Amino acid sequence: MAASYLEEGYSLGSWLTTSDHKRIALLYFAAITAFFFIGGAAATIIRLELATAPDELVSADTYNRLFTAHGVIMVWLFLIPSIPSALGNFLMPMMIGARDLAFPRLNLASWYLYVGGGLMIITALVLGGVDTGWTFYTPYSTLFSNSHVVLTLAGVFVVGFSSILTGLNFIVTVHTMRAPGLTWFRLPLFVWANYATSLILVLATPVLAMTLVLLAIERIFQVGIFDPALGGDPLLFQHLFWFYSHPAVYIMVLPAMGVASEIIPCFARRRIFGYRFMAYAILGIAVIGFLVWGHHMFVSGQAVYASLAFSLLSFLVAIPSAIKVFNWTATLYKGSITLSAPMLYALGFVGLFTIGGVTGLYLASLALDVHLTDTYFVVAHFHYIMVGGSVMAYLGGVHFWWPKISGRMYPEMWGRAAAVLIFFGFNLTFFPQYLVGAQGMPRRYHAYPEEFELLNALSSAGASILAVGYLLPLVYLAWSLFYGARAERNPWQASGLEWQTASPPPKDNFDSEPLAVREPYDYWLTGDEARP
Repeated sequence: MAASYLEEGYSLGSWLTTSDHKRIALLYFAAITAFFFIGGAAATIIRLELATAPDELVSADTYNRLFTAHGVIMVWLFLIPSIPSALGNFLMPMMIGARDLAFPRLNLASWYLYVGGGLMIITALVLGGVDTGWTFYTPYSTLFSNSHVVLTLAGVFVVGFSSILTGLNFIVTVHTMRAPGLTWFRLPLFVWANYATSLILVLATPVLAMTLVLLAIERIFQVGIFDPALGGDPLLFQHLFWFYSHPAVYIMVLPAMGVASEIIPCFARRRIFGYRFMAYAILGIAVIGFLVWGHHMFVSGQAVYASLAFSLLSFLVAIPSAIKVFNWTATLYKGSITLSAPMLYALGFVGLFTIGGVTGLYLASLALDVHLTDTYFVVAHFHYIMVGGSVMAYLGGVHFWWPKISGRMYPEMWGRAAAVLIFFGFNLTFFPQYLVGAQGMPRRYHAYPEEFELLNALSSAGASILAVGYLLPLVYLAWSLFYGARAERNPWQASGLEWQTASPPPKDNFDSEPLAVREPYDYWLTGDEARP
């Protein structure tokens, strides 16, 4: 039997120069986890400050820098790369029966760009941070801010190129390296989701790069691009930024949907309901996601007719998302459901994503959005999608494929406990924010009227529970590396090609080229085993 990829070299140099997609995925895991806890530390200080109404812990300027650091780190250094660059890098070649990605060295280069850009952002944080918010709105970011705007922009710019390279690699790999018999409609939905995400990365990220360059040019050289006093257009930045940043929401969510689509059929022992509709819904979300950026600008002064069109399109994008939720629910119907840790995370994702999606329809309504814009209702909605959705799915994927990644099993009881704790802590943290937002509490304020104190105290208490929930998997997964039971080739009796190789896999993934002869998710409808 071939040695596993973990045994191909133990030196630091062997890891930092590897071209093995699985090792590069672990490099991403390490970096993403570090950035997650840095961003989480900023969130912890924010919630401690907001636990009481007066400004007792940090000043207004420090608070601005904290929520900017939290937003920049979590969006560009965790949420966007988490599932595609970590789980996707590890799994995509194995799921399609390939030995590696199409461009292994480019894959390693993308990790170095990601870490390099991340270190630039962290350097800006250490030097004093940036106070513009993660959206870098003009004219404050170009004319008035005295913080490290350009260095932060440069870091995000470099990280963006990492995303483009990863997306390009995935697209070419899926098109050219599928195993014999693996037609487009035999692909796992996780592959479909990452393929659609890659299209968004390749098409939308250059717009962000261009926008950040224009922002830096105006700030450094005072060229009139966005400043109306110099002949610029004050709304142009928002249009360009959100043309990337709303599709970026689907960069974060589509891979999470792919993870849920792998876990739910496995632990319900049912074939995914409406496979083709699920695949088309993924592509539909990716396409329509490019057409809804203007709903972030309902109160910016854009034309009323434009706002009406963007409102309609925002309702339209909910349809393919709803198809996915209904199909996951139908997959569970009459299934032989096992509430293992990955399944609890997946079900948590579905529930929290649904709440976030439904409240997104409130914000797509022009009349309601006038009241709710820039309140904590928007903060809660965003976090229900991004944290309740994407992070729950990310953790579900880590637990589901951990035996394949590490060759070890984690303690199941602790996995279930962490999933429940995170679900409870998340709702206690962010549901009160819907209520204070509906009552008119604005976001990005470090002090607030006393009538909002009770709900904010509940939110901060929930954040402490959430923090414990996030720390638990770090502890027991690390424990499992040394003391966990050896994992079988297919401990969940799942149906994908990645489960046909050893745990952990050999360097070239398979001892011989696999052949795809079955339909995807080919589970017995009532039995406990996947089809042999």
